[in-house]
Amino acid sequence: MDLSLVGETAAVVTSCLWTGSSLFFTSAGKRIGSLSVNAYRTVIAVGFLVVTHLIVLGTILPAASSGQWFWMGISGVVGLGIGDGGLFAAYVMIGPRRSVLVYALAPLFASVGAYLMLGEVLSTLAIIGIATTLIGVIIVILEREERSGEAPVSRDQKRYGVFFALVGAAGQGIGLVFAKKGIDLTSGTTLNPLSATLMRLILGAIFIWAVMAAAGKLPDLRKALSNKKGISNTAAGAFIGPFLGITLSMVAVTYTQTGVAQTLLSLMPVLIIPVVWACYGQRTSWRGILGAIIAVIGIAILFQI
Repeated sequence: MDLSLVGETAAVVTSCLWTGSSLFFTSAGKRIGSLSVNAYRTVIAVGFLVVTHLIVLGTILPAASSGQWFWMGISGVVGLGIGDGGLFAAYVMIGPRRSVLVYALAPLFASVGAYLMLGEVLSTLAIIGIATTLIGVIIVILEREERSGEAPVSRDQKRYGVFFALVGAAGQGIGLVFAKKGIDLTSGTTLNPLSATLMRLILGAIFIWAVMAAAGKLPDLRKALSNKKGISNTAAGAFIGPFLGITLSMVAVTYTQTGVAQTLLSLMPVLIIPVVWACYGQRTSWRGILGAIIAVIGIAILFQI
């Protein structure tokens, strides 16, 4: 089997899983706040991963080199800590749709970072596929923006919001490059995707909780535990997203180029269309459907590489 096809398929499945987890995290965030959701989702996912790692690979922690721990740890801090933190801040300042529009630049950061750090050069067909997919995603997001009814924001608020969304996009894209470097660091061997995910989440969780403690947010985290519905939704989202999703994202970045993987990992705005239609009766316009079709064409091009 073509291993690049394995990586690309894993990336698309990851986008599907993240789309599902977003529903649980949104519901949980309304009950316990987004900061608590971000903190608890990483800890719960680490618990799932430790048990799975013990069953599948026979050890609680991965047998990895210090260099791999370093790069996977940096990936967790940059991607899960700084990247997700920036995106959550942008959500608050300019709303989710405006934030996701800027966040769609993550594949650009991943492609440039992979070129500079890993020497990955995208083929012309890959560039066409990435560009086509991103155009489709942006059309979908812009269509939802016009129909969202979001309140207008001030110029300064928009400036800061866009900045934090860019931090989120850069964190996601560059974090994936660091993960790729950590996975392939050992000569002659490749780090198991399950081990890579566990290492990334452990260091990411430590960073997130350290920041929460420094910001004096620990009382809020303790209070969140009393909301059983919020915690159960966080646990469900953590199983689908950080546990299954991030593990498959590591499979994706292992077997295909970083820019291609990040593009296919950024399909949530398109995949959410049928989900909200089925679950909430929210229909999109023909422009949103057109954007989804263009994104699918871009995906088809990437699968031809």
